[in-house]
Amino acid sequence: MAAINPYLNFLGNTEEAFNFYKSVFGGEFLAVQRFKDTPEGDKLSAEDNEKLMHIALPIGNGNVLMGTDALESMGHTLTFGNNFSLSISADSKEEADKIFNGLSEGGDVELPLQDMFWGAYFGMVNDKFGVKWMVNYDYPKN
Repeated sequence: MAAINPYLNFLGNTEEAFNFYKSVFGGEFLAVQRFKDTPEGDKLSAEDNEKLMHIALPIGNGNVLMGTDALESMGHTLTFGNNFSLSISADSKEEADKIFNGLSEGGDVELPLQDMFWGAYFGMVNDKFGVKWMVNYDYPKN
């Protein structure tokens, strides 16, 4: 089965966002590429050259969270909205708590973690960067 890897766009604070995500999930970045390292780098301002063209952080088994800075100077536009959520399936209730609490720091809890009717421990949070997360732990079936 093909992996689904979410790709997030930010308005110049991708590095800050990914350092935050690294503090929540752990691990090491697989890739960190700045615009200054691209063929277009000589056409950009010094500030834009330091922005991230691509970053990748492995999360869990085979999943990779990726992102970029959407540069207006390169004609990119970005509209924040609520048209997506990232769903995390935790391996334990304790892991769900750790991840949810980390993502909640500076964010807005939409639904606190709680036992749900479908046999899971589930919650929703909008992190401090405006990204919507769902954290789920499925209780073992008897």
